[in-house]
Amino acid sequence: MLLMLDIDALLLHKRLLMVGGKGGVGKTTSASALAVRAASLGRDVLLISTDPAHSLADAFERPIGGEAVQLAANLSALELDPEQEVDAYLDRVSAQMRRFAGPDQVHALEKQLRLNRQAPGAQEAALLERLAHLMEDGLLRHDLLIFDTAPTGHTLRLLSLPEVMAAWTDGLLRHNDRARKLGQVLNHLTPGKDLDSPLQDPGEHAGADLDPRSRELADTLLKRQRLFHRTRRLLCDSERSAFLFVLTAEKLPILETRRAVDALRENHIPVAGALVNRLLPDAADGDFLAKRRRQQDKYLAEIEQVLGKLPRRPVPLQEEDVQGLAALERFGEIIGGGKRV
Repeated sequence: MLLMLDIDALLLHKRLLMVGGKGGVGKTTSASALAVRAASLGRDVLLISTDPAHSLADAFERPIGGEAVQLAANLSALELDPEQEVDAYLDRVSAQMRRFAGPDQVHALEKQLRLNRQAPGAQEAALLERLAHLMEDGLLRHDLLIFDTAPTGHTLRLLSLPEVMAAWTDGLLRHNDRARKLGQVLNHLTPGKDLDSPLQDPGEHAGADLDPRSRELADTLLKRQRLFHRTRRLLCDSERSAFLFVLTAEKLPILETRRAVDALRENHIPVAGALVNRLLPDAADGDFLAKRRRQQDKYLAEIEQVLGKLPRRPVPLQEEDVQGLAALERFGEIIGGGKRV
């Protein structure tokens, strides 16, 4: 039995909505339509895409870059470029580490950063830190943030950033014999010790006995660690955040969605539901479409079996491509269930 997803309630009451799905299911178009719909309901919305193909610009039929641009009343959007993000990220790291490296270490540091530029995961690391900042800063300026992003990859890695940060800190300190005191200060940054105790800050006053150089490094690491902890709390907060999947009634999207839902739930990320996109309308006829509908019905039954307890909203296949603000507004009304009085 279909549990109908109330899209408008989701848009009106959440602060952060992550929209994910397998490539080609209409994820970016759906995220764009949801943003337009939320803006029409009176919420100030920032729509963010990490898609290097710049699909967001295609959906709105206008250029969208790395800085927020106004698309309509109550609606702004930005599109992150992974190449630019990794350059900016490594520049920031270089500037920070130069203050802590000796003259004989600067050349080795720059060489290592150049190698890291091409390392697997470099773009993702840069994007993840930018996303964490966007979440925190965006919630101060907007009512709702909508992310057009990958289902499990970015989100689960955001959750693991506190652990990664703790490991990176430990590795850094192991190479500096003079930083034993600093190591004692920071070795308690393992997630869990302050994550569930927001009133207790283990880093408070911890650097009081450090020399100025070590205290600056401690403050830098603590600041980043706290950012990732706050991001984790936000993603796991069912009152403010939710994940929304987009899928089609086909085998591979169903399998990927099931795996992603399980992974997110294991990590305590609230999943609001799913849009089942591009369903054939009842009025479509002909032998070919009749066969497609029979196949669609089979996969809808599989979706019911696999995602039966997850609220869903069926979305019909549109006659034409959904591009441009007016088309996205109409599509948003379809997703939301019609015009709201």
